[in-house]
Amino acid sequence: MEPDVEVSREIAASPEAVFAAITDITRMGQWSTETISAEWNEGFGNAAVGAQFTGHNKAGDAEWSTRATITELVDNERFFFDCDMNDFVFSKWGYVITATDGGCSVTEVSQNLIPEEMRSASSGISGVEDRDARNRQTMTATLANLAAALE
Repeated sequence: MEPDVEVSREIAASPEAVFAAITDITRMGQWSTETISAEWNEGFGNAAVGAQFTGHNKAGDAEWSTRATITELVDNERFFFDCDMNDFVFSKWGYVITATDGGCSVTEVSQNLIPEEMRSASSGISGVEDRDARNRQTMTATLANLAAALE
C-alpha cells in the first residue's frame, strides 16, 4: 500500500491493548471524529482476514456508510482493510503498531483510490473537498482519542 496520508503517535499502552481496541470495530466511534459507529456485517463477528463490517460516517451535514473488508491482520502489529462501494475499492486504511519502551508507536495510514475524474462526485457524498487534508485531521484526532482511552 502506498499511503497518501500517514500519521503516527506514541501511546503509553501495550501493543496488545492497542490492537484489541482498533480491531474491535464496534468501538471505532469512541475515538474517530468521522466514523460515528461501525458494526460487523452478517456472518462476521470479529477481526479476521476477509471479515466485513460497515462504518457509518459523518462530516458536517453529510452522512454515508461504507463497507470494509479486512485484508491483513497480524496480531498486535497490523490491521488493514479496504473500503468499497458497489465492489469498487475507493480507499485503503491500516494501522501499524510497533512496540516501544514506553508502550507502542501507532501509525495510521490511508490511500485514496478514487480516480481524479470521480473526486467531485465523492466530495458530493461526503461533503469533504480535500480528502487528504481531512484524513490527516481526523487521523490525528483518532490517535489522540485512542491514546486518551488507553493510557
